[in-house]
Amino acid sequence: TPLGFIKVLQWIFAIMAFSTCGSYSGVFKMSVECQNRSESDLGIEVQFEYPFRLHQVYFDAPTCKGGTTERLFLVGDYSSSAEFFVTIGVFSFLYSMAALSVYCFILEKYKENNKGAQIDFVVTAVFAFMWLVSSCAWAKGLSDVKTATDPERVITLIGACDEQTVRCRELYEPKVSGLNTSVAFGFINVILWIGNLWFVFKETGWMAAFSGTYMPSQEKQPAPDSFGQGGYAQQDPYAGSQGGYQPDYGQQGYSEEGGYNQGYEQQPTSYSNQM
Repeated sequence: TPLGFIKVLQWIFAIMAFSTCGSYSGVFKMSVECQNRSESDLGIEVQFEYPFRLHQVYFDAPTCKGGTTERLFLVGDYSSSAEFFVTIGVFSFLYSMAALSVYCFILEKYKENNKGAQIDFVVTAVFAFMWLVSSCAWAKGLSDVKTATDPERVITLIGACDEQTVRCRELYEPKVSGLNTSVAFGFINVILWIGNLWFVFKETGWMAAFSGTYMPSQEKQPAPDSFGQGGYAQQDPYAGSQGGYQPDYGQQGYSEEGGYNQGYEQQPTSYSNQM
């Protein structure tokens, strides 16, 4: 069914989203070449990783003055957006797995009174909104992480690089393709969860209310109109008589002794027999 298929996709892409972000580890290198080569450091390596508390990441750079070094820290703390993104991914993964279990094993209870579908719709709407917020926040956070870990920007933190006799340059930049992928997976999850709202909404029973259709109750229907289906003819006690009041003039006829009176006296008898 579409519900189960989309839940499988949500389960997979949730894993891809939080795993590509939560497992990231990057490194970049720089070189500081002093006028006195013995004081130079041609391989300064800086490592950083999730949750990107860069203000805690440091490296030692030469001062090009008597062989001393200085400890420098990167700038910025982007753990809030990264951890928020990963948290939404983990909870989405857990909920998708739980929903799949319900669809597979207790689908009848899920559809009973539409309460399961209504709860699923509300939770799906919340996750769709949270994915949108977390993906936007992490996209902004990733942009700041790229800026803070740009070797050319980090070089400006080194005091010795301000000297004209000192040559500072980057050796290579950190690879952030995995982080770019995590943002892409985040917005794919937004599309999946928003699209899933329609399929869950159809199971809630709210569509009838929005469309204005009336569902008749299962009450006993009234009896059909007797006038419309010939019922009156069946209930009329006089309808069963064969011809109603039919005086029998043929049996008595006219005689000299009784005349018309005898024939008239037989009329009630004929009527009562027919009744």
